[in-house]
Amino acid sequence: MSKKIAILATDGFEESELKSPKEHLEQQGWTAHIISPKSGSIKAWAEKDWGGEYKVDRTLDEASSNEYDALLLPGGVINPDNLRTEEKALTFVREFFDSKKPVAAICHGPQTLINAGVVKGKKMTSYHSIKQDLINAGAEWVDEEVVVDMGFVTSRSPKDLPAFNKKMVEEIKEGKHEDR
Repeated sequence: MSKKIAILATDGFEESELKSPKEHLEQQGWTAHIISPKSGSIKAWAEKDWGGEYKVDRTLDEASSNEYDALLLPGGVINPDNLRTEEKALTFVREFFDSKKPVAAICHGPQTLINAGVVKGKKMTSYHSIKQDLINAGAEWVDEEVVVDMGFVTSRSPKDLPAFNKKMVEEIKEGKHEDR
């Protein structure tokens, strides 16, 4: 069955955390769109320096969560820090949680989820430096390579991408989690 996944990102996303999951989703025969507050392209951060540029498929103004089966939030330090102050991005995120669609976030990606107000009571993981932020926002933080809480998938860092990609696909195949 064909699926359509939104990847919410802006300049400064960690390149491997967008590229690897996007390729994995497309290997399933699914469509993965990069959604951003800005049009044109966004620039990756590749470990210690700027990386490649990626074409934005739709801006937040053009995209609707109703068009997508799931949401992916890559990390990077700059990317979520910018997205979490963008009200349209926070609304977009909330819509996926409200409609109980699968959401996957890796590394620093959960910072956006804190500002969207959707982590309280959720079991999750992240990059260690934002552990306390998530706990303060009401999440149950654990140090594991991948954590799943009713269709909500989180991982710690690029090292966890194989497990993250596998679980993300599993949850997207399951679809909505009505009991979330």
